[in-house]
Amino acid sequence: MIWWNGEMPSLERLTRLGSSSMPAHLGIEFVDCGEDWISARMPVDHRTHQPFGRLHGGASVALAETIGSMAGAMVIDPERFVCVGMEINANHLRPVREGWVLATARPEALGRSTHVWSIRIHDEADKLVCISRLTLAVIPLERR
Repeated sequence: MIWWNGEMPSLERLTRLGSSSMPAHLGIEFVDCGEDWISARMPVDHRTHQPFGRLHGGASVALAETIGSMAGAMVIDPERFVCVGMEINANHLRPVREGWVLATARPEALGRSTHVWSIRIHDEADKLVCISRLTLAVIPLERR
């Protein structure tokens, strides 16, 4: 298991952490996790559409960075470190007009000073919508 102190992250706590910031505005909710992965969902509606009625690529990237950053934060000692995004990329593969998308983050590398996470976003029919890769910097709290 990759999670700090061998404890599974609290999905309710992760959702609450974003309650006064972008994740709440976009309707992002953490829904499941396993020994080395975590999932969150986001509605495809007026908050996440681009002007032509499809899921906005930026909303997909916000979902990917939210889930990857929160996953990174659950791997490190929170009394000593914080994770911040360094780089993110995304390939948008399929449009979505309504419903929900589900993102799952898995680590590719969990180093002392950087993490790399892969995030795959699927629609409700389990069709791949977006593939993203997020690099996080692990920063000592005294340098924050």
